[in-house]
Amino acid sequence: MNKNFKKKKLNMWKKQEQELQKQLVEVMVKRGTAAQEGDLSENADYKMFTEQQEMISVRLAQMQKMIRELEKDI
Repeated sequence: MNKNFKKKKLNMWKKQEQELQKQLVEVMVKRGTAAQEGDLSENADYKMFTEQQEMISVRLAQMQKMIRELEKDI
């Protein structure tokens, strides 16, 4: 893979990483708001936002790993 292609790919992943970080913050705020609505064991919104937060965190970690790998090669 040539360096220009790697740089373009790296930029693409970094932009997607920024978007995921924004999504994560938004979900965390929504989760916090849902937590204030009462009993967490019966709070569907809280559970939903917790699951979303976990999924985004996993995707973000995978993306950051790919970014680190690309940065090594450039």
